[in-house]
Amino acid sequence: MDFSQVDFVAVVFAALSSFMLGAIWYSPILFKRVWMESCGLTELDLQQINPSWVFGGSFVLSFIIAFILSLFIDPQATVGVTVGTSFTVGVGWVSCAIGIGYIFEQRPFKLFLINAGYHVLQFTLMGLVLGLWP
Repeated sequence: MDFSQVDFVAVVFAALSSFMLGAIWYSPILFKRVWMESCGLTELDLQQINPSWVFGGSFVLSFIIAFILSLFIDPQATVGVTVGTSFTVGVGWVSCAIGIGYIFEQRPFKLFLINAGYHVLQFTLMGLVLGLWP
C-alpha cells in the first residue's frame, strides 16, 4: 500500500480507539494498581506529570502506529484478515520486542503481561477499526 491509499479519518479513529483502550486498561477498574506497583510509581508520581505532554504525546504516537499499521493492511482485506494481521503484529513484533527489553531490565513478569497485553489488544483493536472502516 502507498500513502495515497491511507484513509486518514480511519487512522484517526484507530488512534482514538487505542487511546480509549489505554484509559480503561490502566484505570483502577483493571490494572492501575498492579501496573503502578510493578513500575514503582505512586499516586504522587502520577499527579506530577504534565498531562498535555503525556496524553498529547500518547495520541501522536498512537496516530503514528495506526498510520504505519494501515500501510501494512490491504484496503480490500476482510475484517478477519485485518484483525488477524494486527493481532499477529501485536504478539509477534511488539510483545516480543518489549519482552526482550524486560528480560534485560529484569522487570516483573506481571508488568510484561500488563503492558504486552495492552499492546496486543491495541493493535487488534486498531486493525478492527481499520478493517471495519468503509
